[in-house]
Amino acid sequence: MPSSYQAPSRKDKIQEKTHSQTPVTNASTETATVGKILESKGKDVFSLRPQNTLHEAVVQLKEKRIGALIVKDAAGKLQGILSERDIVRRLAETPGQTLSQKVEDIMTRDVKTCSPGDQLISVLQTMTKGKFRHMPVVNGDIVVGIVTIGDVVNYRLQELEYESLQLKQLIVG
Repeated sequence: MPSSYQAPSRKDKIQEKTHSQTPVTNASTETATVGKILESKGKDVFSLRPQNTLHEAVVQLKEKRIGALIVKDAAGKLQGILSERDIVRRLAETPGQTLSQKVEDIMTRDVKTCSPGDQLISVLQTMTKGKFRHMPVVNGDIVVGIVTIGDVVNYRLQELEYESLQLKQLIVG
C-alpha cells in the first residue's frame, strides 16, 4: 500500500452541497431602471449656456469625448440639448460660418427627459422612436445625469449575460 493511503471514514460518505444561488436569487425580478445605469456610470453632466458658441461646444465635446451637451440657463434650468448630429446638420447648411453661431440657434429645445426611476425598456423605446441617442435624466427640475442608447444597450447585454449564467448554473446544478 502506498504511504499516502488513508482508509475511508464516515465523513467521506457525507456529500456536502454548495449553492451559488437560491430560489430567491433565481426568481429575482428586479426591474432595470435609469438609476441603475447612473449608479455604474456616474452622474457627470457636461453643459453649456445658450449664448455659448458652437466652437466652444465642439471643443467641449472633443475634450470630454462625448456626443451631446446639456444646455442650461444661468439658474441651471434645462433649456435644451446639443448633439453632434445638430452641429453636423448646421455645418451642411452654413459651411464656413457655423462655429461662430450660438448654441441657442441650433439646440433641440423640446427635450425628452427621463427620471431615475424610469424603466430602461421604456427609455429605449422613446429613444428609438424619436431617433435620438442621448436623454437627460431629471429629478424634479434638476438634471442629475444623462443616458445614451449605448448605456441602455450595454446594461441590457450585461443583464442577458448574467441571466444566461444563472440558467447554466441551474442546469448544471
